[in-house]
Amino acid sequence: MPTLSERSSLPTFTLGVEEEFQIVDPETRELRSHVQQMFEQGRVVLQERIRPELHQSVIEVGTGVCKDVGCARHEITDMRAALAKIARENGLRIAAAGTHPFSHWADVPTTSNPRYDKIIADFQTVARANLIFGLHVHVGIEDRNALIHVMNAARYFLPHLLAISTNSPFWLGRDSGWKSYRTKVFDKFPRTNIPDAFTSWSEYEDFVKLLVKTNCIEDGKKIWWDIRPHPHFSTLEYRICDIPMRLDETVALVALIQAITAKLYRLLSKNLTFRVYTRALLMENKWRAARWGLSGKLIDFGKQEEVDTVDLIDELLDFVDDVLDELGSRSEVGMIRHIVARGTGADRQLEVFKKTGDFKKVVDMIIKETEHGLPLD
Repeated sequence: MPTLSERSSLPTFTLGVEEEFQIVDPETRELRSHVQQMFEQGRVVLQERIRPELHQSVIEVGTGVCKDVGCARHEITDMRAALAKIARENGLRIAAAGTHPFSHWADVPTTSNPRYDKIIADFQTVARANLIFGLHVHVGIEDRNALIHVMNAARYFLPHLLAISTNSPFWLGRDSGWKSYRTKVFDKFPRTNIPDAFTSWSEYEDFVKLLVKTNCIEDGKKIWWDIRPHPHFSTLEYRICDIPMRLDETVALVALIQAITAKLYRLLSKNLTFRVYTRALLMENKWRAARWGLSGKLIDFGKQEEVDTVDLIDELLDFVDDVLDELGSRSEVGMIRHIVARGTGADRQLEVFKKTGDFKKVVDMIIKETEHGLPLD
């Protein structure tokens, strides 16, 4: 049996990673607009890898095309470190969490450019209130029909990935009661959440063409599902995760996402099936993951029963185990068990707030965790 790397028709499984960071004033701990000097410095150091977002307190950085997880780790480390240094030079800090614990979106100015102006014109307060921070991971699959079939199956694991990444328990100075309130904020946009399954690439193309023809969207970039075929790259893009606090947590999730994709493709290439569930069933698990993170239960639809989420994470890690060595990501995926043992970013934020009752202490912890493991000296 040929290995993954020996199959000439195999997808590349290359990686691209985008992280959205908060820009924070270290004195007030509130969100701050990135000063123009900071952004210009970022352009010099990071070039096209740094981008403004809808709100001026958000900066997104993205890797180039990475051949494997080791390459992705290197680029993510460089980008986080460079951005953290630039922020410090301008009297600011970067923070990695899906929402800010207490800053109000109404106090944060938006970025003016034609794309964002159109979004605000269309969605009004829904767009202005969308002050959230996520992690997007691209995995290279060049065969578009294979990509659609892998996407159909991968939808099942989206709640698992969300549960592991939950990092947004607070909203506007309140405990939201959710481990990922970011997902609830983004729910208000159209064309979000888990998509339906598609029988083929042509069916998906016809869907997009219909939305364009009827003036719903200008192009596929305004389809904001939790997983989607990227409209311009030959990648399957996973968009469900909150941005994790630590570099190692981001890398672990990137490695797990790549492994899920590779394993599902391996099954497809052997004409083995992975059951494709309806969107309605999968959304039951998504809301559970957003509400309780790793401390709750998800539904095992095969067994038709509730199972502890941490047990399903164990099953997921066993499921992808046979592709890890060929991908060179065993140690990175192994970090998922450390996240389960230590708690997600949401768990750690809630722990600090429970001990101190002080949202500023929570922000301090997020900043410290965001810089953990970065070469800042």
